[in-house]
Amino acid sequence: MKLKILGKITHRILKLNFNIMFNIPGEGISPRPPPSAPLSMCRQGSEILSLLSIFIHLFLHYCHPHFVPPQVMSAGRSADGREVQIPLQQVAPSMATPLSVVPPIPPPSHRPVNPWPPNDPNSSQGVPAGFLPLHGGFRDHFIETPEAKYCCEACRLVLCQPRQTECGHRFCQSCINDILSHSNPVCPADMEPLFKDKIFRDVCCHREIMALKVFCRSEANGCQEQMSLQQIPDHLNVCPFFEVPCPLGKCKERMMRKEIPDHLNWKCKHRETGCEFCLTKMPLTDLQLSNHQHDCPKAQVTCQFHRYGCTFKGLNQEMRQHESTFAAEHLRMMANRNSTLEKKVEDVKGELLERYKVLPALNSRLSELENQNDELREKNRQMEQKLATMQKLMSSHSEKLLEVELELRSLRLLREEVENLRGTLDNVWTRLNALEQGGRGGTGSTHTLASLETQLKRQDDMLSVHEIRLADMDLRFQVLETASYNGTLIWKIRDYKRRKQEAVAAKTLSLYSQPFYTGYFGYKMCARVYLNGDGMGKGTHLSLFFVVMRGEYDALLPWPFKQKVTLMLMDQGPTRKHLGDAFKPDPNSSSFRRPVAEMNIASGCPLFVSQSVLETGSYIKDDTIFIKVTVDTSDLPEP
Repeated sequence: MKLKILGKITHRILKLNFNIMFNIPGEGISPRPPPSAPLSMCRQGSEILSLLSIFIHLFLHYCHPHFVPPQVMSAGRSADGREVQIPLQQVAPSMATPLSVVPPIPPPSHRPVNPWPPNDPNSSQGVPAGFLPLHGGFRDHFIETPEAKYCCEACRLVLCQPRQTECGHRFCQSCINDILSHSNPVCPADMEPLFKDKIFRDVCCHREIMALKVFCRSEANGCQEQMSLQQIPDHLNVCPFFEVPCPLGKCKERMMRKEIPDHLNWKCKHRETGCEFCLTKMPLTDLQLSNHQHDCPKAQVTCQFHRYGCTFKGLNQEMRQHESTFAAEHLRMMANRNSTLEKKVEDVKGELLERYKVLPALNSRLSELENQNDELREKNRQMEQKLATMQKLMSSHSEKLLEVELELRSLRLLREEVENLRGTLDNVWTRLNALEQGGRGGTGSTHTLASLETQLKRQDDMLSVHEIRLADMDLRFQVLETASYNGTLIWKIRDYKRRKQEAVAAKTLSLYSQPFYTGYFGYKMCARVYLNGDGMGKGTHLSLFFVVMRGEYDALLPWPFKQKVTLMLMDQGPTRKHLGDAFKPDPNSSSFRRPVAEMNIASGCPLFVSQSVLETGSYIKDDTIFIKVTVDTSDLPEP
């Protein structure tokens, strides 16, 4: 029917064209025009030929739906009467205007060809969807950087449908529309006022822009083609790298054009497939989502009561007969299965009740274990603290032991020298005695005896020097053996009664303890005690004082001395009722400034403990007392 109609239309157009060309009167044909209008007749004939070519393409399209016409330029006219050329390929066949509604051809005009689409200047008719940007200029990748004259003064992109203002600046159509939408619009380039009726289309600039070379818009997908901007729509129609939607329509996925065959064969959810049983063709989603496999008469299915013990397998059409025939058997299977489940439920209930009975005992046991765990954690924390303290003590003792070993080596050397001197001295005395006996028998050995006496005197002097050095080394060894480096001194004073009598007799008024330190590089200190008292406590009390001594590292320590000092007399009885006193050093006192002499003036408690309390309690045992001095080192900075 379509072919018949198109044939009649084609015949009518050919006849009309023939009559016009040879000036044969007929329907709708006026007599031959005067010789003054040959150009109008030629244009009229060309328009009819263009119309004829349109119908021929429509005819071929209806006959062959997959026919793609070559790019034929169809002539038309815009609303203002200018001629335009529209590529037929850019117009979809479904959008072609039927012959019955083709508008009459307006009178010809001698105006130049207009590169914009006809009719509405603001529309994109005749341009493929997506070719023109929604707003602003072209964002294509140009092979060469476009000149500044091709860029919009507003968006700075390459002009799209350029408009030129009265002041000579160019804007994209969408950009100038935005500017004109404001009240009192001005040109952003020179701030000149703009008037809508004085803004015109820049046809020449548009033609030059459309001739600029660009890369394909699918360059990111791998296309390396280069073309003019005007050729972009034609290329995108055939570009294998251009992203297109699935041709089936229902699928929402997009892919490159070259991936369409693979998508349609393997990936598309709506691709056509066949039932494996009845071989019926249908979309894959319909096959998966519908109940076709359940309703297919040739599908091999299992009885839905197989979980209850039915072993029947067969076709769908046999399954209905099986279900109706074996309904009673199926009910019996379900009843047996139900009774089995009820027995299992009863067994589980009994087991749960037994376990519930054990829960209180388990909860109490769990709470006990949690309490024990907390206690163990606390003990573990305390043991870790003790272990850290012991590690510090061990490190300090190891260094101290190393120093003692070095002192012992020097002492051994001195003792060996002393022993050698003693042996030499004995030999000298032996020889001297022998010479004295021999001298009695003659006078010739007088000079030998004098030399031996001189040598003996020299040996005595050396022996006395070594004995002094040995005593000094013994004293240093005792000091090192009892020295403390953690700020704590425990002073053991033996022969209390004898030492007190010497203090009462004014022979030895006070005693100094061995030095102790706040650290290996800390303050050097000692204690001083008056067993018979000093000052206000003389004769009635034991006076105890704290002394800051000059140390080797005083230059690195903060002064004056500010650490808290605690003095204590140790109770040796089981009650351990120690007597103590504490004080904070006075920073203005000279006793706590950096020592200039060997030690500063002592500072402490003249009335530390009365003689009666000291001698009647358990503070003296085996004629020995213990005094403890503690210096707080918690806030002491490292030197």
